[in-house]
Amino acid sequence: MESWPEPVERVAAVLRAQGVDARIEEFPQGTTTAEAAADAVGCEPAQIVKTLVFVCDGLPVIALVPGDRRADAAKIAAAAGAGYARVAKRDEVLAATGFEPGGVAPFPVPLSVRVLMERELLRHELVWAGAGSPRHVVGIAPADAARLTSGEIVDLSET
Repeated sequence: MESWPEPVERVAAVLRAQGVDARIEEFPQGTTTAEAAADAVGCEPAQIVKTLVFVCDGLPVIALVPGDRRADAAKIAAAAGAGYARVAKRDEVLAATGFEPGGVAPFPVPLSVRVLMERELLRHELVWAGAGSPRHVVGIAPADAARLTSGEIVDLSET
């Protein structure tokens, strides 16, 4: 049994507990950008899940957006029923998710944090998301990611 760093183990524990067929991989060169992750994994940038944290009317909201798209703050605010959305600061990301920026995983996150998922991600059989560190990613079916995050499927990206 492989031993993962603690934040990665939190992700692995959710997968085990929920019986989800997914795999965690480590890439020593790092996967901190969508392009780097796509190159490392050998997939299209559209299959990379950017796990972005926004602050909407003072509350953290996680937006899961394909790696080839840009998040639209106005759409995120609207989906969250908020007057505004701004990108979270480094300390806000850690406080909201328990993960350091650059290694944020879409799960586990506190129940109080709302998760929004771009519907375009559902077009793929497999997507790759951060798995708790800048060097780890998890390959997972988008429907499983939506279930594990209780993600609301919406349009979040710029057109």
